[in-house]
Amino acid sequence: MTDFASFVAPAASAGAAEADAIREASACLDRFTDRFNACDTAGMDGELHFPHVMLSGAQRLEWQAPGHHPVDFFEKLKASGWRLTRYQSKEAVLASADKVHFVVTYTREDEAGTVLSTHRNLWIATRVTGRWGISLRSY
Repeated sequence: MTDFASFVAPAASAGAAEADAIREASACLDRFTDRFNACDTAGMDGELHFPHVMLSGAQRLEWQAPGHHPVDFFEKLKASGWRLTRYQSKEAVLASADKVHFVVTYTREDEAGTVLSTHRNLWIATRVTGRWGISLRSY
């Protein structure tokens, strides 16, 4: 069991390691969104860590394993006019060698490129056993 005091103690700044972590974690988010735009839920799951936590308001959703995206998710999204999700920004607001918190701003656009909606969320990517994945998304 992890000692709570050591769990919450700030780690010494790693400088270059943090910059590498931000770059690698950001690439993970890019891969996730590429798979999202390809309507590839299995590929999206491949960029997540499980259990995977999502927060919306005070509600919490936790997926223990891949395969939980609703089968009609992209069908419903396309019915709304959606054709593409595009990052406007990914700002690393807290980083260590194995964890990066991003404030992610993205748009959902139709086929003509008209913005249907803009979203600003907190996503946390972690490196577990050498692999970057998204561990938490807050909407």
